[in-house]
Amino acid sequence: MQERWDLVERYPDQLRSYVPVFTTYTDSAFPSDSPTDNGLRVALRYEVGRFFASLERLKQATARRNLNEAYVAYSNMSLHFDRYLHVGGLYTYYDATVTNEEYFKGISRDSLVYSDPTKDPAEVRDLIVLIKGPDMGKTGIMIGLYPDGSNKCVVKLDRFMGLREIRVLPREFVAKRLGEQDPDDVFLIPRKNGNGNNGGGNS
Repeated sequence: MQERWDLVERYPDQLRSYVPVFTTYTDSAFPSDSPTDNGLRVALRYEVGRFFASLERLKQATARRNLNEAYVAYSNMSLHFDRYLHVGGLYTYYDATVTNEEYFKGISRDSLVYSDPTKDPAEVRDLIVLIKGPDMGKTGIMIGLYPDGSNKCVVKLDRFMGLREIRVLPREFVAKRLGEQDPDDVFLIPRKNGNGNNGGGNS
Protein backbone atom coordinates (compact mmCIF):
# COMPACT_ATOMS: atom_id res chain seq x y z
CA MET A 1 0.00 0.00 0.00
CA GLN A 2 1.30 3.43 -0.92
CA GLU A 3 1.23 5.92 1.98
CA ARG A 4 1.14 9.52 0.79
CA TRP A 5 1.46 11.45 4.02
CA ASP A 6 2.45 14.54 2.05
CA LEU A 7 -1.08 14.69 0.64
CA VAL A 8 -2.81 14.09 3.97
CA GLU A 9 -0.81 16.90 5.61
CA ARG A 10 -2.66 19.43 3.44
CA TYR A 11 -6.15 18.43 4.53
CA PRO A 12 -6.46 19.95 8.05
CA ASP A 13 -5.94 23.56 6.95
CA GLN A 14 -8.18 23.08 3.92
CA LEU A 15 -10.98 21.59 6.01
CA ARG A 16 -10.70 24.24 8.70
CA SER A 17 -11.51 26.84 6.05
CA TYR A 18 -15.07 25.42 6.03
CA VAL A 19 -15.82 26.54 9.60
CA PRO A 20 -17.73 29.65 8.36
CA VAL A 21 -19.85 27.42 6.11
CA PHE A 22 -20.92 25.22 9.04
CA THR A 23 -21.58 28.27 11.23
CA THR A 24 -23.60 30.12 8.59
CA TYR A 25 -25.78 27.12 7.79
CA THR A 26 -26.41 26.28 11.45
CA ASP A 27 -27.46 29.83 12.32
CA SER A 28 -29.46 30.56 9.16
CA ALA A 29 -31.31 27.25 8.80
CA PHE A 30 -32.49 27.23 12.44
CA PRO A 31 -32.57 30.93 13.42
CA SER A 32 -35.46 31.17 15.86
CA ASP A 33 -35.51 30.97 19.65
CA SER A 34 -37.96 28.08 19.59
CA PRO A 35 -36.97 25.00 21.60
CA THR A 36 -36.73 22.98 18.37
CA ASP A 37 -34.40 25.38 16.57
CA ASN A 38 -32.32 25.92 19.68
CA GLY A 39 -31.95 22.16 20.21
CA LEU A 40 -30.93 21.65 16.59
CA ARG A 41 -28.32 24.41 16.76
CA VAL A 42 -26.84 22.81 19.87
CA ALA A 43 -26.78 19.37 18.20
CA LEU A 44 -25.20 20.72 15.01
CA ARG A 45 -22.55 22.68 16.88
CA TYR A 46 -21.72 19.55 18.85
CA GLU A 47 -21.15 17.55 15.66
CA VAL A 48 -19.01 20.34 14.20
CA GLY A 49 -16.93 20.39 17.38
CA ARG A 50 -16.44 16.63 17.27
CA PHE A 51 -15.58 16.82 13.57
CA PHE A 52 -12.81 19.34 14.13
CA ALA A 53 -11.54 17.50 17.23
CA SER A 54 -11.19 14.41 15.02
CA LEU A 55 -9.48 16.54 12.38
CA GLU A 56 -6.91 17.61 14.97
CA ARG A 57 -6.31 13.95 15.84
CA LEU A 58 -5.79 13.25 12.14
CA LYS A 59 -3.21 16.02 12.04
CA GLN A 60 -1.39 14.55 15.05
CA ALA A 61 -1.53 11.01 13.65
CA THR A 62 -0.14 12.28 10.35
CA ALA A 63 2.73 14.01 12.12
CA ARG A 64 3.55 10.71 13.89
CA ARG A 65 3.02 8.72 10.68
CA ASN A 66 0.67 6.45 12.65
CA LEU A 67 -1.57 4.79 10.08
CA ASN A 68 -4.03 3.12 12.48
CA GLU A 69 -4.62 6.34 14.42
CA ALA A 70 -5.11 8.17 11.13
CA TYR A 71 -7.75 5.64 10.06
CA VAL A 72 -9.67 6.09 13.34
CA ALA A 73 -9.45 9.89 13.15
CA TYR A 74 -10.68 9.87 9.55
CA SER A 75 -13.50 7.50 10.51
CA ASN A 76 -14.64 9.83 13.30
CA MET A 77 -14.48 12.82 10.97
CA SER A 78 -16.69 10.95 8.50
CA LEU A 79 -19.08 9.88 11.26
CA HIS A 80 -19.61 13.36 12.70
CA PHE A 81 -19.96 14.95 9.27
CA ASP A 82 -22.58 12.31 8.41
CA ARG A 83 -24.46 13.09 11.63
CA TYR A 84 -24.31 16.81 10.84
CA LEU A 85 -25.95 16.11 7.48
CA HIS A 86 -28.66 14.00 9.10
CA VAL A 87 -29.44 16.43 11.93
CA GLY A 88 -29.37 19.39 9.56
CA GLY A 89 -31.79 17.79 7.11
CA LEU A 90 -29.21 17.88 4.34
CA TYR A 91 -29.69 14.37 3.03
CA THR A 92 -31.66 14.53 -0.20
CA TYR A 93 -33.70 11.39 0.44
CA TYR A 94 -35.50 9.56 3.20
CA ASP A 95 -35.32 5.79 3.52
CA ALA A 96 -38.39 4.54 5.39
CA THR A 97 -37.10 0.95 5.52
CA VAL A 98 -36.80 -0.15 9.15
CA THR A 99 -34.69 -3.23 8.49
CA ASN A 100 -33.49 -5.16 5.44
CA GLU A 101 -33.35 -8.42 7.38
CA GLU A 102 -37.01 -9.07 6.55
CA TYR A 103 -36.11 -9.23 2.84
CA PHE A 104 -33.61 -12.03 3.48
CA LYS A 105 -35.94 -14.32 5.43
CA GLY A 106 -36.17 -17.66 3.66
CA ILE A 107 -33.29 -16.76 1.34
CA SER A 108 -30.08 -18.75 1.53
CA ARG A 109 -27.10 -16.90 2.95
CA ASP A 110 -25.27 -18.10 -0.18
CA SER A 111 -27.02 -15.27 -2.02
CA LEU A 112 -24.53 -12.96 -0.30
CA VAL A 113 -20.99 -13.82 -1.33
CA TYR A 114 -18.47 -13.10 1.40
CA SER A 115 -15.55 -14.59 3.30
CA ASP A 116 -16.01 -16.27 6.66
CA PRO A 117 -16.05 -13.32 9.11
CA THR A 118 -14.56 -15.51 11.85
CA LYS A 119 -11.71 -17.08 9.90
CA ASP A 120 -11.03 -14.15 7.57
CA PRO A 121 -12.53 -10.97 9.08
CA ALA A 122 -12.70 -7.74 7.14
CA GLU A 123 -10.00 -5.15 7.82
CA VAL A 124 -9.67 -1.45 7.11
CA ARG A 125 -9.74 -0.76 3.34
CA ASP A 126 -11.58 -4.02 2.58
CA LEU A 127 -14.71 -3.88 0.44
CA ILE A 128 -17.50 -5.32 2.54
CA VAL A 129 -21.10 -6.53 2.64
CA LEU A 130 -23.31 -6.26 5.72
CA ILE A 131 -24.52 -9.72 6.75
CA LYS A 132 -26.60 -8.79 9.81
CA GLY A 133 -28.64 -5.91 11.14
CA PRO A 134 -31.06 -3.40 9.59
CA ASP A 135 -28.71 -2.61 6.69
CA MET A 136 -28.16 -6.27 5.79
CA GLY A 137 -27.18 -6.71 2.15
CA LYS A 138 -25.75 -3.23 1.69
CA THR A 139 -22.18 -2.89 0.50
CA GLY A 140 -19.39 -0.45 1.22
CA ILE A 141 -15.86 -0.21 2.59
CA MET A 142 -14.46 -0.48 6.11
CA ILE A 143 -12.73 2.81 6.90
CA GLY A 144 -11.90 2.33 10.58
CA LEU A 145 -11.61 -0.21 13.38
CA TYR A 146 -11.82 1.04 16.96
CA PRO A 147 -8.95 -0.17 19.18
CA ASP A 148 -10.90 0.24 22.44
CA GLY A 149 -11.99 -3.40 22.75
CA SER A 150 -15.56 -2.67 21.66
CA ASN A 151 -15.06 -4.76 18.50
CA LYS A 152 -16.84 -2.06 16.50
CA CYS A 153 -15.87 -0.76 13.10
CA VAL A 154 -16.80 2.15 10.87
CA VAL A 155 -18.23 1.50 7.43
CA LYS A 156 -18.83 3.90 4.57
CA LEU A 157 -21.72 2.55 2.51
CA ASP A 158 -21.69 2.59 -1.26
CA ARG A 159 -23.13 5.66 -2.94
CA PHE A 160 -26.93 5.95 -3.00
CA MET A 161 -28.64 8.96 -4.58
CA GLY A 162 -25.28 10.69 -4.67
CA LEU A 163 -24.47 10.26 -0.97
CA ARG A 164 -22.54 7.76 1.16
CA GLU A 165 -23.78 7.17 4.68
CA ILE A 166 -21.59 6.17 7.61
CA ARG A 167 -22.34 3.34 10.03
CA VAL A 168 -20.68 2.26 13.29
CA LEU A 169 -21.33 -1.47 13.56
CA PRO A 170 -20.33 -4.58 15.50
CA ARG A 171 -17.57 -6.22 13.52
CA GLU A 172 -19.57 -9.44 13.24
CA PHE A 173 -22.12 -7.55 11.09
CA VAL A 174 -19.44 -6.93 8.46
CA ALA A 175 -17.88 -9.41 6.04
CA LYS A 176 -15.29 -9.11 3.30
CA ARG A 177 -16.67 -9.29 -0.21
CA LEU A 178 -15.23 -11.98 -2.49
CA GLY A 179 -14.37 -11.88 -6.15
CA GLU A 180 -12.92 -9.13 -8.28
CA GLN A 181 -14.19 -5.70 -7.22
CA ASP A 182 -13.84 -2.20 -8.58
CA PRO A 183 -11.62 -0.11 -6.28
CA ASP A 184 -13.42 2.20 -3.86
CA ASP A 185 -12.77 5.92 -4.32
CA VAL A 186 -12.44 6.50 -0.55
CA PHE A 187 -8.73 5.71 -0.57
CA LEU A 188 -7.89 6.59 -4.15
CA ILE A 189 -4.93 8.97 -4.32
CA PRO A 190 -2.90 10.36 -7.20
CA ARG A 191 0.44 8.82 -8.00
CA LYS A 192 3.53 10.79 -8.94
CA ASN A 193 4.64 9.92 -12.45
CA GLY A 194 8.20 9.94 -13.68
CA ASN A 195 8.38 13.71 -14.26
CA GLY A 196 7.25 14.50 -10.71
CA ASN A 197 3.69 15.44 -11.61
CA ASN A 198 0.66 13.79 -10.10
CA GLY A 199 -1.17 11.29 -12.23
CA GLY A 200 -4.29 9.27 -11.66
CA GLY A 201 -4.08 6.05 -9.70
CA ASN A 202 -5.00 4.30 -6.51
CA SER A 203 -3.09 3.24 -3.45
